[in-house]
Amino acid sequence: QVQLVESGGGLVQAGGSLRLSCVASGSIWRINAMGWYRQAPGKQRELVAFVTRGGNTNYADSVKGRFTISRDNAKNTVYLQMNSLQPGDTAVYYCTAGRGGGNPPNDDWGQGTQVTVSS
Repeated sequence: QVQLVESGGGLVQAGGSLRLSCVASGSIWRINAMGWYRQAPGKQRELVAFVTRGGNTNYADSVKGRFTISRDNAKNTVYLQMNSLQPGDTAVYYCTAGRGGGNPPNDDWGQGTQVTVSS
């Protein structure tokens, strides 16, 4: 199993920025891709972005050009830099890891971190 712990959420005004971090522990040698999902109140959970072990990235259309995902394999950490935040980005953000070859990664989940964007 892989354990994931997120940090960096909080309250920010529209137009502001936040950086989420997620540290993996446990069976980290099994991790392939890592990613971020989010779930807003009353809405389904959606994929935000993911990054493969080799550094290839994929983004939801709603965040392209505003969010950047990156990972530091030496630190077992994945980041989500969020710029130009909008109230519609308000959600609980979850870090995920994939232990197989398929994408997006969703084998292991963190506990989530709240991001709130005020207008």
